[in-house]
Amino acid sequence: MLTYIIRRILWSIPVVLLIIFVTFSMARSLPGGPFDRVGDRSLPDSVRENLEAKYNLDKPFMQQFTTYVADVLKGDLGPSFTARGRSVNDIIGQTLPISAQLGLLSILLGAAIGIPAGIFAALNRNTWIDYSSSVVSVIGLSIPNIVLAPLLIFVFGVHLDWFPTARWAVNYRELAFGLFPPLNELGDFFLHAALPVITLGTGIAASFSRLTRGSLLQTIREDYIRTARAKGLRRNMVIVRHALRNSLIPVVTIFGPLFAGLITGTFVVERFFAIPGMGEYFINSVGNRDYPVVLGTTLIYSVILIGANLFVDIAYAWIDPRIRYD
Repeated sequence: MLTYIIRRILWSIPVVLLIIFVTFSMARSLPGGPFDRVGDRSLPDSVRENLEAKYNLDKPFMQQFTTYVADVLKGDLGPSFTARGRSVNDIIGQTLPISAQLGLLSILLGAAIGIPAGIFAALNRNTWIDYSSSVVSVIGLSIPNIVLAPLLIFVFGVHLDWFPTARWAVNYRELAFGLFPPLNELGDFFLHAALPVITLGTGIAASFSRLTRGSLLQTIREDYIRTARAKGLRRNMVIVRHALRNSLIPVVTIFGPLFAGLITGTFVVERFFAIPGMGEYFINSVGNRDYPVVLGTTLIYSVILIGANLFVDIAYAWIDPRIRYD
């Protein structure tokens, strides 16, 4: 297993370089530049040329690329073109922990609801429990965040006044280890997190429920499950010790891209709840031609996605002992 992990990490290096190159090329192929306009005003050519020279945008393409890669290897993601006086490292350092909190809590909520619901539906197949679970799952998958978010805000934030409707309770500077809020602010933190986490977690729970149900129904028809039952093992023991672990493989499979996507920011939810996460910075950076922010957020997303997929592959071997990589 250790050999496999080292090999995967080494193979990830050229993959990340290729992602940087493609993103670098596509960002610069967009029409317009970062200094063509400031607000509604066009900059004079002399000012624009001076700014491009300051940020090395007047250099040949390959020279810009090699300079950027060299800076990345030093841990420097460059300055932001639009957020003057701030570097991409500062922006990501401030926004990534908040997006990570939102994403992790949403995944935990989705798993806590969806996986047990899928198991319960599979074990009660073709009953009202199964049908009800399927209907709720379809509804959860069908309602987009752009509809669910304002609905939750109106009902639970405005009408009932149970939860705050905007902002994030804890500043990034107050997070322990860059992720965990202080104990004395946990109550306020969860109050602010409730509505956005429910918004994201609803669709995740529905996906986990459908996948778990379908996979468990298929697993309990396998020969080794029938053999275990024929040997006299109790039904609950067969389900928990044999069927359940193998049926979780499809759920673990989608965990990698889901984890990376949520951790690095969700623009719609962050915009509705005024959460200062990475999603809004990434979307705005594309429109503003802020190349360093586009590249930096894409790089972070790629690294997290590669790491999450590696974790998924390792989890396969733990869930199913038949899977080996060495």
